[in-house]
Amino acid sequence: MEPIRVLLVDDHALFRSGVAGLLRGRPDFEVVGEAHNGNEALEKAKELMPDLILMDIYMPGMSGVEATHRIKQVLPYVKIVMLTVSQEDKDLFDAIKAGAHGYLEKKIEPETFLRILRGVFQGEAPISRSTATKILDEFARMSRADREKARPEEQLSPREREVLKLLTTGATNKEIGSALGIAENTVKNHLKNILEKLHLENRVQAATFALRSGLTQPEKDQ
Repeated sequence: MEPIRVLLVDDHALFRSGVAGLLRGRPDFEVVGEAHNGNEALEKAKELMPDLILMDIYMPGMSGVEATHRIKQVLPYVKIVMLTVSQEDKDLFDAIKAGAHGYLEKKIEPETFLRILRGVFQGEAPISRSTATKILDEFARMSRADREKARPEEQLSPREREVLKLLTTGATNKEIGSALGIAENTVKNHLKNILEKLHLENRVQAATFALRSGLTQPEKDQ
């Protein structure tokens, strides 16, 4: 089983170092990058395509809430867990509405921290309030409704269109990665994004959609 690829986002270097050290001591986690503010988090997320982002709420410049919103727009597959110093953080629900999967207090015990992060990948939401599940479900419905207002194919990035075009030729993930000069895991995450954005279930549906909608047609010369 491949390790969970993690991006750490916090403006305190000492805190990032501590979390990185904890995760690097476990074979099922891999720290692929660090960022000290929301702007850097957005760029690093697009570059590294992690599986999980641990995001501080308060940072200089772009906040963790805004960064979460922007990252989820371009990488809907990624799981984001907010890090906070208080259960009463006023931005908590805005962060969840922006796409975060929940929040953890920074004073949490290390083993509990690791257990909850693993649980995120089993569909668990790291929120302690009794109404959390209902709130998350409601936010998810609102998010889907907003996305469906626009044509889903218009949300695809140029790279995702390249992956989709190669997908229609019957290429494997390894072949797509080789053709585009990217890792096979990166191809998998691009495919997750494509399926999420197009509201499809598998790569066959994605290829069929692309062919029918003309998404794989070459662009006309300017």
